[in-house]
Amino acid sequence: MESTAEYLQGLKQWLQDTADSPPEEMAAFFAKRLDDYEEHMSIWEKSYQMFAEMLPLECQRILDLGCGTGLELDKIWQKNPHVEVTGVDLCSDMLEKLQEKHADKNFTTVCQDYFQYDFGFCRWDAVISFESLHHFLPERKGELYRKVYHSLKAGGIFLLGDYIACCEEEEELLHGEYLKRRKRFGVPDSCFIHFDIPLTLEHEKKLLQSAGFVMGKILDVSEGATIIAAIRETD
Repeated sequence: MESTAEYLQGLKQWLQDTADSPPEEMAAFFAKRLDDYEEHMSIWEKSYQMFAEMLPLECQRILDLGCGTGLELDKIWQKNPHVEVTGVDLCSDMLEKLQEKHADKNFTTVCQDYFQYDFGFCRWDAVISFESLHHFLPERKGELYRKVYHSLKAGGIFLLGDYIACCEEEEELLHGEYLKRRKRFGVPDSCFIHFDIPLTLEHEKKLLQSAGFVMGKILDVSEGATIIAAIRETD
Protein backbone atom coordinates (compact mmCIF):
# COMPACT_ATOMS: atom_id res chain seq x y z
CA MET A 1 0.00 0.00 0.00
CA GLU A 2 1.36 3.41 -1.02
CA SER A 3 2.44 5.65 1.86
CA THR A 4 1.49 9.33 2.14
CA ALA A 5 5.10 10.30 1.45
CA GLU A 6 5.19 8.18 -1.73
CA TYR A 7 1.85 9.58 -2.87
CA LEU A 8 3.01 13.18 -2.36
CA GLN A 9 6.26 12.48 -4.17
CA GLY A 10 4.30 11.13 -7.16
CA LEU A 11 1.93 14.11 -7.09
CA LYS A 12 4.81 16.59 -7.10
CA GLN A 13 6.39 14.77 -10.04
CA TRP A 14 3.08 14.88 -11.95
CA LEU A 15 2.72 18.61 -11.29
CA GLN A 16 6.25 19.15 -12.56
CA ASP A 17 5.63 17.03 -15.68
CA THR A 18 2.40 18.91 -16.55
CA ALA A 19 3.56 22.42 -15.60
CA ASP A 20 3.58 23.61 -19.24
CA SER A 21 0.15 22.18 -20.11
CA PRO A 22 -2.63 24.79 -20.14
CA PRO A 23 -5.63 23.82 -17.98
CA GLU A 24 -8.69 22.65 -19.92
CA GLU A 25 -12.07 24.36 -19.66
CA MET A 26 -14.42 22.12 -17.68
CA ALA A 27 -17.22 21.36 -20.14
CA ALA A 28 -14.78 20.89 -23.03
CA PHE A 29 -12.67 18.51 -20.93
CA PHE A 30 -15.61 16.18 -20.33
CA ALA A 31 -17.07 16.49 -23.84
CA LYS A 32 -13.72 15.39 -25.28
CA ARG A 33 -13.71 12.28 -23.08
CA LEU A 34 -17.38 11.35 -23.36
CA ASP A 35 -16.86 8.06 -25.21
CA ASP A 36 -14.59 6.63 -22.50
CA TYR A 37 -16.06 8.47 -19.52
CA GLU A 38 -18.23 5.72 -18.04
CA GLU A 39 -15.49 3.11 -18.41
CA HIS A 40 -13.02 5.45 -16.71
CA MET A 41 -15.43 6.17 -13.86
CA SER A 42 -16.30 2.49 -13.34
CA ILE A 43 -13.57 2.30 -10.68
CA TRP A 44 -16.20 3.85 -8.38
CA GLU A 45 -18.85 1.18 -8.99
CA LYS A 46 -18.85 0.26 -5.30
CA SER A 47 -19.03 3.94 -4.33
CA TYR A 48 -22.08 4.56 -6.52
CA GLN A 49 -23.85 1.63 -4.86
CA MET A 50 -23.02 2.85 -1.37
CA PHE A 51 -24.04 6.37 -2.37
CA ALA A 52 -27.50 5.11 -3.33
CA GLU A 53 -27.78 3.04 -0.16
CA MET A 54 -27.06 6.09 2.03
CA LEU A 55 -29.95 7.99 0.44
CA PRO A 56 -33.15 7.68 2.53
CA LEU A 57 -35.88 5.68 0.79
CA GLU A 58 -38.45 8.42 1.47
CA CYS A 59 -36.58 10.89 -0.79
CA GLN A 60 -38.91 11.87 -3.64
CA ARG A 61 -37.25 15.01 -5.08
CA ILE A 62 -33.51 15.08 -5.68
CA LEU A 63 -31.18 17.74 -7.09
CA ASP A 64 -27.95 16.32 -8.58
CA LEU A 65 -25.06 18.82 -8.94
CA GLY A 66 -22.61 17.88 -11.69
CA CYS A 67 -24.66 14.84 -12.70
CA GLY A 68 -22.62 13.98 -15.80
CA THR A 69 -23.99 10.84 -17.44
CA GLY A 70 -25.72 9.85 -14.20
CA LEU A 71 -23.64 6.95 -12.88
CA GLU A 72 -24.83 7.64 -9.34
CA LEU A 73 -28.39 7.99 -10.66
CA ASP A 74 -28.21 4.55 -12.28
CA LYS A 75 -27.98 3.06 -8.79
CA ILE A 76 -30.49 5.44 -7.21
CA TRP A 77 -33.15 4.63 -9.82
CA GLN A 78 -32.54 0.91 -9.34
CA LYS A 79 -33.40 1.44 -5.68
CA ASN A 80 -36.29 3.87 -6.27
CA PRO A 81 -37.40 4.06 -9.94
CA HIS A 82 -40.05 6.70 -9.21
CA VAL A 83 -37.85 9.35 -7.60
CA GLU A 84 -37.96 12.75 -9.34
CA VAL A 85 -34.52 14.13 -10.25
CA THR A 86 -33.22 17.45 -11.57
CA GLY A 87 -29.65 17.16 -12.86
CA VAL A 88 -27.41 20.18 -13.38
CA ASP A 89 -24.23 19.98 -15.45
CA LEU A 90 -22.10 22.27 -17.64
CA CYS A 91 -21.58 19.66 -20.37
CA SER A 92 -24.54 19.36 -22.77
CA ASP A 93 -23.06 16.22 -24.39
CA MET A 94 -23.13 14.40 -21.07
CA LEU A 95 -26.69 15.50 -20.37
CA GLU A 96 -27.76 14.19 -23.78
CA LYS A 97 -26.24 10.79 -22.99
CA LEU A 98 -27.99 10.79 -19.61
CA GLN A 99 -31.34 11.55 -21.24
CA GLU A 100 -30.81 8.69 -23.71
CA LYS A 101 -30.09 6.26 -20.86
CA HIS A 102 -33.07 7.27 -18.73
CA ALA A 103 -35.74 8.54 -21.09
CA ASP A 104 -38.38 6.69 -19.06
CA LYS A 105 -37.57 8.42 -15.76
CA ASN A 106 -39.06 11.51 -14.09
CA PHE A 107 -36.03 13.60 -14.93
CA THR A 108 -35.18 17.23 -15.81
CA THR A 109 -31.77 18.28 -17.12
CA VAL A 110 -30.32 21.77 -16.70
CA CYS A 111 -27.23 22.73 -18.72
CA GLN A 112 -25.90 25.47 -16.46
CA ASP A 113 -23.27 26.46 -13.94
CA TYR A 114 -24.72 25.21 -10.65
CA PHE A 115 -23.28 28.20 -8.81
CA GLN A 116 -25.74 30.32 -10.80
CA TYR A 117 -28.71 27.93 -10.89
CA ASP A 118 -31.63 28.81 -8.60
CA PHE A 119 -32.07 25.86 -6.20
CA GLY A 120 -35.22 27.32 -4.66
CA PHE A 121 -36.10 27.30 -0.96
CA CYS A 122 -37.08 24.20 1.07
CA ARG A 123 -37.64 22.41 -2.24
CA TRP A 124 -35.60 19.19 -2.18
CA ASP A 125 -35.60 16.04 -0.06
CA ALA A 126 -31.97 15.52 -1.03
CA VAL A 127 -29.19 17.32 -2.88
CA ILE A 128 -26.41 15.08 -4.14
CA SER A 129 -23.04 15.50 -5.86
CA PHE A 130 -20.45 12.88 -6.78
CA GLU A 131 -16.85 13.71 -7.81
CA SER A 132 -17.58 17.28 -8.90
CA LEU A 133 -16.96 19.81 -6.15
CA HIS A 134 -13.22 19.14 -5.70
CA HIS A 135 -12.63 21.45 -8.68
CA PHE A 136 -13.56 24.62 -6.79
CA LEU A 137 -12.02 26.90 -4.20
CA PRO A 138 -13.33 26.69 -0.62
CA GLU A 139 -14.84 30.18 -0.77
CA ARG A 140 -17.04 29.17 -3.70
CA LYS A 141 -17.92 25.86 -2.08
CA GLY A 142 -18.93 27.59 1.14
CA GLU A 143 -21.35 29.81 -0.79
CA LEU A 144 -22.74 26.76 -2.58
CA TYR A 145 -23.18 24.79 0.65
CA ARG A 146 -25.23 27.62 2.15
CA LYS A 147 -27.39 27.64 -0.97
CA VAL A 148 -27.81 23.85 -0.75
CA TYR A 149 -28.75 24.11 2.93
CA HIS A 150 -31.55 26.58 2.32
CA SER A 151 -32.85 24.63 -0.69
CA LEU A 152 -33.40 21.48 1.38
CA LYS A 153 -36.56 20.67 3.24
CA ALA A 154 -36.24 20.37 7.03
CA GLY A 155 -34.62 17.01 7.73
CA GLY A 156 -33.24 16.85 4.18
CA ILE A 157 -29.85 15.40 3.31
CA PHE A 158 -26.89 16.69 1.32
CA LEU A 159 -25.00 13.64 0.10
CA LEU A 160 -21.49 14.47 -1.07
CA GLY A 161 -19.14 11.95 -2.65
CA ASP A 162 -15.77 13.43 -3.51
CA TYR A 163 -12.00 13.38 -3.40
CA ILE A 164 -10.55 14.28 -0.02
CA ALA A 165 -6.97 15.51 0.38
CA CYS A 166 -4.81 13.07 2.33
CA CYS A 167 -3.26 15.87 4.37
CA GLU A 168 -2.88 19.65 4.53
CA GLU A 169 0.30 19.43 2.46
CA GLU A 170 -1.64 18.00 -0.50
CA GLU A 171 -4.42 20.56 -0.07
CA GLU A 172 -1.98 23.49 0.04
CA LEU A 173 0.17 22.13 -2.80
CA LEU A 174 -2.77 21.76 -5.21
CA HIS A 175 -4.40 25.03 -4.15
CA GLY A 176 -1.18 26.93 -4.83
CA GLU A 177 -0.63 25.21 -8.17
CA TYR A 178 -4.23 25.89 -9.21
CA LEU A 179 -3.82 29.64 -8.62
CA LYS A 180 -0.40 29.65 -10.28
CA ARG A 181 -1.69 27.97 -13.46
CA ARG A 182 -4.73 30.21 -13.75
CA LYS A 183 -2.43 33.25 -13.56
CA ARG A 184 0.26 31.84 -15.85
CA PHE A 185 -2.17 30.91 -18.62
CA GLY A 186 -4.41 33.98 -18.20
CA VAL A 187 -7.55 32.01 -17.30
CA PRO A 188 -10.37 34.47 -16.44
CA ASP A 189 -12.16 34.14 -13.11
CA SER A 190 -15.40 33.29 -14.92
CA CYS A 191 -13.89 30.18 -16.54
CA PHE A 192 -14.12 26.80 -14.77
CA ILE A 193 -11.11 24.56 -15.32
CA HIS A 194 -10.51 20.87 -14.76
CA PHE A 195 -7.93 20.83 -11.98
CA ASP A 196 -8.31 18.99 -8.67
CA ILE A 197 -8.14 21.06 -5.47
CA PRO A 198 -9.62 18.76 -2.78
CA LEU A 199 -9.85 19.75 0.87
CA THR A 200 -8.91 17.65 3.87
CA LEU A 201 -11.85 15.95 5.57
CA GLU A 202 -11.59 18.32 8.52
CA HIS A 203 -11.78 21.40 6.29
CA GLU A 204 -14.63 19.92 4.24
CA LYS A 205 -16.60 19.25 7.43
CA LYS A 206 -15.98 22.79 8.69
CA LEU A 207 -17.36 24.26 5.46
CA LEU A 208 -20.50 22.14 5.74
CA GLN A 209 -20.98 22.95 9.42
CA SER A 210 -20.48 26.67 8.75
CA ALA A 211 -23.34 26.44 6.24
CA GLY A 212 -25.58 25.08 9.01
CA PHE A 213 -25.35 21.33 8.40
CA VAL A 214 -25.12 18.66 11.08
CA MET A 215 -22.69 15.93 10.13
CA GLY A 216 -24.08 12.47 9.57
CA LYS A 217 -22.38 9.28 8.42
CA ILE A 218 -18.96 9.53 6.70
CA LEU A 219 -17.63 6.59 4.67
CA ASP A 220 -14.24 6.09 3.07
CA VAL A 221 -14.94 3.87 0.10
CA SER A 222 -12.50 3.29 -2.75
CA GLU A 223 -10.09 5.02 -5.14
CA GLY A 224 -10.00 8.24 -3.13
CA ALA A 225 -13.76 8.66 -2.83
CA THR A 226 -15.28 9.67 0.50
CA ILE A 227 -19.04 9.90 1.04
CA ILE A 228 -20.32 12.51 3.49
CA ALA A 229 -23.92 12.82 4.67
CA ALA A 230 -24.77 16.34 5.89
CA ILE A 231 -28.21 16.92 7.39
CA ARG A 232 -30.44 19.98 7.56
CA GLU A 233 -32.06 19.47 10.92
CA THR A 234 -35.82 19.77 11.39
CA ASP A 235 -36.95 23.21 12.54
